[in-house]
Amino acid sequence: MSFTSDGSRWSDVYLAAAGRAISVCGDFLAATTLALVLQQSGHGGMAVSGLLVAASLPITLLAAPAGRLVDRADSRTLLILMGFAQAAVCAALAFTTHPVLIVALVALLSCGLAVTQPTFAALLPGMVRSADLAKASGIVQTAGQIGMLAAPALAGILVGLTGPRVPLLLDAASYLALVVIGLLIRTRRGAATGKTAGSVPFRLRTDRSLTVMTVAVAAVVAGVNAVNVFEVFFIRDTLGASTAVYGFVMASWTVGMLAGSLVVGRVPRRRLTLRVVLALLAASCLAVLAGASVQSAGWLIPLWILGGVANGALNVCTTVMIAGRVPAEAHGRAFSAYGAAVQGAGLLGLIVAGPLADQFDPRVLVAGAGVLGVTAALACVPLVRRDREEQAGEMSAPAGSSKPSAAI
Repeated sequence: MSFTSDGSRWSDVYLAAAGRAISVCGDFLAATTLALVLQQSGHGGMAVSGLLVAASLPITLLAAPAGRLVDRADSRTLLILMGFAQAAVCAALAFTTHPVLIVALVALLSCGLAVTQPTFAALLPGMVRSADLAKASGIVQTAGQIGMLAAPALAGILVGLTGPRVPLLLDAASYLALVVIGLLIRTRRGAATGKTAGSVPFRLRTDRSLTVMTVAVAAVVAGVNAVNVFEVFFIRDTLGASTAVYGFVMASWTVGMLAGSLVVGRVPRRRLTLRVVLALLAASCLAVLAGASVQSAGWLIPLWILGGVANGALNVCTTVMIAGRVPAEAHGRAFSAYGAAVQGAGLLGLIVAGPLADQFDPRVLVAGAGVLGVTAALACVPLVRRDREEQAGEMSAPAGSSKPSAAI
């Protein structure tokens, strides 16, 4: 846990928020651009699926070593080195046309994300007091949503006007901006503070509440992540939307995430529970299920906004729960382990989605993904109930029988 005791450093929070907004905008700009490039060049679901797998697999495979690195190394050094490396990869992507090389470079870019994502997540609790964590997390998440909001629409417009090179070069510039942010943030962790991973052993599975939360989120993500492959064909081919409309529909989910992050950032920490996590998961899946029935891409916008509200609130909720239940020296490993579980579940959905996209109607596939997501959320209800019952039993046990778990 180990939050700052000197008062919240809001200047660092806003710098982290700016860094997240810039980097997320660049990431989604590149992802949307590359998906459109593959679709327009006649490559099918396998190519889009391969692209998304390449963006997820390294984060899953490198979670353990990346988490240890984040907890041991100077956070500023990591952000600077990774920023320069990722900028170089994005610059190379701007001049690459072969789909195999595109997928390979995206995988290399994801190796850097496996380090920078948990680094920023682990830095945040050190910037603020415990009581301010939800607000700070909401600010950073909101900034990320603003970056996501701008990126798909910008990519759709730029690809239509200039081709893919300009948006990919803008992504490279976003990583250079991340280097500057890393230099300006005063909060540091790892080797710079002398508090490293070696002094605090950690396993995510030893915390029952975090384990249940991770299982619930991962189970739902495995069911619905395939939509990331299906929706480009659903929106462009089935609904006949232009690249610009596709970009605006993609951005509408982020509008909802923006609202969700702002609202939940004002909620007291004690109200961010496992039941809230499960309700938010189900709500986002129901929005996807409803979206499969529309006849025009415009109707997706309000549904995607509703799904995004749940998604944005969920992101803040999980961040607060992890930061509040794990020692500060182990935050890098905790956020990496959680991210790996979720990315791995999403990867499973992507692997299955590629062949399906080439064989079935996109509308049916979107509906199926929504049904699977809702089913997965409902299947996790017994886990949440069992966790609450076990904690209630521990809290009421006689003194000396067992150590009470922290409240969810």
